[in-house]
Amino acid sequence: MAGYFTGRTIDELAAELRSGAVTAAELAERALESIDPGLNAFVVVDEAGAREAARQADAELAAGADRGPLHGVPVAVKDIIDVAGLPTGMGSAHFAGNIAENDAAIVRRLRDAGAVIMGKTTTHEFAYGASGDIAVNGPARNPYDRERITGGSSAGSAAAVASGAVPLALGTDTGGSVRIPAALCGIAGFKPAYGALPLDGIFPLAPSLDHPGPLAATAADCALAYRALGGPWPDEPPASVPRVPRVARVVTDLVDPEVAAVIGRFFADAPEVPVDVAGINETFAAMQMYEVAGVHRERLARAPELYHPELRGRVELTMAVTREAYEAAFRDRDRLAAEIAALFEEYDVLAMPTVPVPAPRIGERDLPLGPALFLLRSLTSPWNLLGLPALSIPAGTVPSGLPVGLQLITRRDADPLLFTTARTATPQTPGVG
Repeated sequence: MAGYFTGRTIDELAAELRSGAVTAAELAERALESIDPGLNAFVVVDEAGAREAARQADAELAAGADRGPLHGVPVAVKDIIDVAGLPTGMGSAHFAGNIAENDAAIVRRLRDAGAVIMGKTTTHEFAYGASGDIAVNGPARNPYDRERITGGSSAGSAAAVASGAVPLALGTDTGGSVRIPAALCGIAGFKPAYGALPLDGIFPLAPSLDHPGPLAATAADCALAYRALGGPWPDEPPASVPRVPRVARVVTDLVDPEVAAVIGRFFADAPEVPVDVAGINETFAAMQMYEVAGVHRERLARAPELYHPELRGRVELTMAVTREAYEAAFRDRDRLAAEIAALFEEYDVLAMPTVPVPAPRIGERDLPLGPALFLLRSLTSPWNLLGLPALSIPAGTVPSGLPVGLQLITRRDADPLLFTTARTATPQTPGVG
């Protein structure tokens, strides 16, 4: 059953709050009623805290104090992001009973914007997994098919938005962890440019690649949330930004034919451009693994048994990456960044699938195209390596009814181009329109 917020945009909710058609307290209650325990989207629901925050939001609006478009809007927060007084468990037995003393910087911004925090959402253990189905509290489940993954690692955040429990959630994205679950759950997810939003109070996965970002039903709601959180956004588009973005399509070999058919209807007449996705992924893997090893080396030595066995095996593999390989990855990144920058001299936005396959079944690791954990992040992690803004929007479904995401990428400081392109992205027939 669809939750209360299905089909309701943040703009519409904001207008209803200000007209008196609904109160923040009522929205908080609708959110609490809409949470479906069977999806395992939430690790903890803060009923008392949400009700108090909603009461305060209503009082402020009644007194004429308007904090902006998120004022009174229910929001969920991924469980690697600290919310003062609530558990931050990282999806791991290592952090059982851990209570955050302070809000993460991005949570402070949420509160300053008047948002009502409903609780913490399921994450893949330590956010190190694109499937979202390994966590001490069990896997989050896809609202389109509960036997299938949400994608990860911001698994519960995507499930909470897709099921209509909340209109907005925060996630993090190191190799695609906002965009992957957004795509597989049929919603929008935005990874800003590296450094655009603060990481303070967020447990690190790979600090050079980590990005916080919003998940919402629509690209417009992601843009609204990003701006409300203080993300850089030009007041007026610079003269160099075209009114109609020039779009090019990135075509890769490792894409399921059904996914390719859905994505092929968008920008059907746009030129195709080569991108060394395989090479970028190799560089990404070296950088990510070395940094994961740095985060986990002491913990792995002290209590290896507290990791899920699959996650422990993956963390153990990271220990083999040398400092020399890590430094070489930084040099490769500079070269790859120059190649992509040259593409953006000619085009404004690159378009491609967000994920090359529909959502696999929970626990499924071998797919016809290859290993699931690699495939899931194969088209998203390049843009973490390069730190570029990337947006996933709903593109339709494959014949089985599972969602597909269209990914849009642009150069740094050109975020509005993504949302302009998303507004105009409609399915086409090649050679028509």
